[in-house]
Amino acid sequence: MQKDNLLKERTSRLKAIKKLIKNNRIKSQEELLGLLTNEGYEVTQATLSRDLKLLKVGKVSDGHAGYVYTLPGEDDRGESEEIFVQDFMRGYVSIEWNDSTVVIKTFSGQANSVANALDSLNLNEILGTVAGDNCIFASLRKNVTGEHFMKALKKHIPNLDD
Repeated sequence: MQKDNLLKERTSRLKAIKKLIKNNRIKSQEELLGLLTNEGYEVTQATLSRDLKLLKVGKVSDGHAGYVYTLPGEDDRGESEEIFVQDFMRGYVSIEWNDSTVVIKTFSGQANSVANALDSLNLNEILGTVAGDNCIFASLRKNVTGEHFMKALKKHIPNLDD
């Protein structure tokens, strides 16, 4: 009987963790522990760490100097895309292209976040990206022009400047 109660408590706690991560930009386990406590859950840092591993929680750049927790999975696609768009918009400065290469200039230290965001949008027009500190090279697929790439990118980021 006690095992059933522990399982129900854990399932309830895991649901609460998912809800908190979806609805808040949580930067640390301490912050998450505080939110869980406010929800009525008493949990140790070690248990929380195991729960995060079980849920396959990761961290993505917040576009500044830190990271926030994120959940994997198809059910988060719209919300995740919104985060990727925000990361892209926070970091990029300009976009130029030639026949087969797009060059995206970013603020210093933001190229990896912007490239990750771009890769996560899964644009068919791109073969791959390479990021430095403040610049990204994106290789376009055969017969894809820079204009075609920009049109595809603007489907995900309508307010993107040319």
